[in-house]
Amino acid sequence: MKKGAISFILAIIASGAHAQNKPTRFWNLTVNTITALQMSPAGKQEWGINQCKNDRDGTVDHDERLRITDVSAGRYDVRLVDKAGRTCIVRDIDVKEGAIFIIEEKQLTDCRK
Repeated sequence: MKKGAISFILAIIASGAHAQNKPTRFWNLTVNTITALQMSPAGKQEWGINQCKNDRDGTVDHDERLRITDVSAGRYDVRLVDKAGRTCIVRDIDVKEGAIFIIEEKQLTDCRK
């Protein structure tokens, strides 16, 4: 195998490893600041830690991203509370390690005040 091909293969492997080291993140595209965000494997209602604690001010503003911890790749239900006083559940969100998952205002259909 030639040096150029080996270098190319090593660059691809290194970029894949780099992507795996990126944190999983949530991107808030709702209209309100989120004060609590918990995740459960889809359909289980086994809510985990409040992920908002990963942010310096403990909230996730509109258009802000939040680092997600202690969650592996899979399908999740997300329960969030916003500053307007709504508690909402968004079901069956696909979460991939090292990727960003988005929740938009139009997804907030299961909410209570």
